Amino acid sequence: MEPLLEVKGLQKYFPIRSGALKKTDGYVRAVDGIDLTVYPGETVGIVGESGCGKSTTGRTILRLLEPTAGEVWFDGKDLARLSKEEMRRTRKDIQMVFQDPFASLNPRQTIKQILLESLEVHGIGTKAERLKTIEDIIEVVGLQKEHLNRHPHDFSGGQRQRIGIARALVLKPKLIIADEPVSALDVSIQSQILNLLKDLKKDFNLTLLFISHDLSVVKHICDRVAVMYLGRVVEIADKQTLFKNPSHPYTQALLSAVPQVNPNAKRERIILKGDLPSPANPPSGCTFHPRCIYATEECKTAVPHLRDIGDGQLVSCHLLKGR
Repeated sequence: MEPLLEVKGLQKYFPIRSGALKKTDGYVRAVDGIDLTVYPGETVGIVGESGCGKSTTGRTILRLLEPTAGEVWFDGKDLARLSKEEMRRTRKDIQMVFQDPFASLNPRQTIKQILLESLEVHGIGTKAERLKTIEDIIEVVGLQKEHLNRHPHDFSGGQRQRIGIARALVLKPKLIIADEPVSALDVSIQSQILNLLKDLKKDFNLTLLFISHDLSVVKHICDRVAVMYLGRVVEIADKQTLFKNPSHPYTQALLSAVPQVNPNAKRERIILKGDLPSPANPPSGCTFHPRCIYATEECKTAVPHLRDIGDGQLVSCHLLKGR
């Protein structure tokens, strides 16, 4: 099966400027060479600590941020090389659900105006057809037709996120990038939104790229998981393999911090030493080596690359060469 989305060597650097002349003194390496594939119909999760580049990756794939380098192949087209007009037409097939459901909705527009806008911009359907489409989609996400005439401030956080999902769905995209879609919501509401996404994926034959820092959420909704650290992917595996047999030391540390449902279950907690290094001055070699208890001299100088250690599990670690 051909991948729907294939990311090759994606980079996004932000310049650091100082002085009256705003001279560039360096770069923040938010995304530093990511390789990732997403196949039709699957949900791929991206997880990692805050500041590791997860959200920047999603926005750069969609070209809300222009990539510094790399390729983003979607449905046979390299998005990084499309013109603005070609990219505008392609965005019909790639939509995004943002983390903050209030900040991502125009407070001056009614829900009806917000949902109609995408259809009007892309010239889809007649006026009557567009109205019928948004009436159907608002009910699909669990709201009512009468809600269309209200403004975003009239809704709770969970309802606003449903509106954000409706806006993403209204164009019937092939891929939805969900950037921390439940992190701003109460736990009870999170489960409702996650179950809604799972149902919509099945009903609309969607492909999801799901960005989150919460491993329990990722385990619930994703098929495969990519673990990021300081702008790079350090491990990719299907969720069963990742949660049962994490191979990268960073993945092992992340999973050791997930709360256990069984209070009698025993598991060693791995405490990482130090803080997340600055992406403006990342460590040489393996960027994880200053916090890794297994680090060798090679880890300090040579950059590891993702390699398959079996069953499609890709790991970026010098210690796993022999496997």
